[in-house]
Amino acid sequence: MRRGRIPYSDAEMTWLEENYRMVISDYHRAFVEQFGRDDVSLSHLNQLRKRKGWKVGRDGARYKGRLRTFNAEETKWLSDNRALPIKEYLAGFLASFDRPDVTERKLHALRKAQGWKTGRTGKFVKGQAPPNKGKKCQEGEGGRHPNARRTQFKKGHMPHNTQYLGHERVSKDGYVEISVAETNPHTGFERRYVLKHRWLWEQANGPVPEGHALKCLDGNKQNTDPSNWEAIDRGVLARLNGGRFKRTLAYNDAAPELKPTVMALAKLRHRSGQMKRGAA
Repeated sequence: MRRGRIPYSDAEMTWLEENYRMVISDYHRAFVEQFGRDDVSLSHLNQLRKRKGWKVGRDGARYKGRLRTFNAEETKWLSDNRALPIKEYLAGFLASFDRPDVTERKLHALRKAQGWKTGRTGKFVKGQAPPNKGKKCQEGEGGRHPNARRTQFKKGHMPHNTQYLGHERVSKDGYVEISVAETNPHTGFERRYVLKHRWLWEQANGPVPEGHALKCLDGNKQNTDPSNWEAIDRGVLARLNGGRFKRTLAYNDAAPELKPTVMALAKLRHRSGQMKRGAA
């Protein structure tokens, strides 16, 4: 036999309708304490809300958690004043309610859980002055804290990673670069990095002729001795790579004793090509 519905008085129904948004466990506990209805179970109240169509507004994804820590009056105050800075928020709440157990951390967590926006992003906005503007640290000599003086730059001091004149490094292409006393055309700095082998070669032989390039003779690009580099016509470079169809031995692949022969043959073929084009 099907059981009948639980009867409720007018006062009970009024209370149930006014508080139906509560979490079901709190809803049931408060109802039993208010009216002494031990015959009413949590399931009874859940079914009542469904029959009445009372929507609690919680679908799991949007529910921000229960406010068991705060009563209705406290919650309203917290919601109305949620835009206050946290120190003022806590001070105002403690002045309005006797709640010494509430801390800044709890109010932070509450606002985050409820999705209450304060309107502050944490970023400086245009025209906003920092709170320490115009203030000086008064500890220590000269209005500077000892820790600040210990790490601040001194006159003439250079950063620890300063690359001094003559400093060398290896480029991503494997060439040695050296810092020389020449103005950097891009930054205007008094020093700039140049290819060390080219710089040393020009110190000994003058500028590289136009249309020529420096070729490494022993295959070791980090050997920057001027005698290891030769200025050759750029047209010879393609032939040193083994020709268009790789039919000849490439210079870099040749054994040390064959490199001079490969170089001479490349120059001869280049010269022969020039003469044929001139005759044509």
